[in-house]
Amino acid sequence: MASDITPHDVILRPIVTEKSTSNIENATYTFEVDSRMNKYQIRDAIEKLYNVEVANVRVMNYKGKPKRYGKSEGYSRSYKKAVIKLEDGFKIQEFEGLI
Repeated sequence: MASDITPHDVILRPIVTEKSTSNIENATYTFEVDSRMNKYQIRDAIEKLYNVEVANVRVMNYKGKPKRYGKSEGYSRSYKKAVIKLEDGFKIQEFEGLI
């Protein structure tokens, strides 16, 4: 990771949905990440931020959908989502209350 990029710059927020919270039992966590980051930078950020070992990183790019509000037209924002699988025996303590 570049020296001026911190783990907080890479990981923007957790994605908390019904499906992502059910995957926490399998040590799989979902985050919205900076769209310029790659899998290796995301892995390093998670390991440093939460002090865990990452087994697998899957990344998806979501494109903004067209939206209308009256006469106004635009797009919802685009974002990048990362699904993180942790090694056996590791879990993120901040998510324990969601199960």
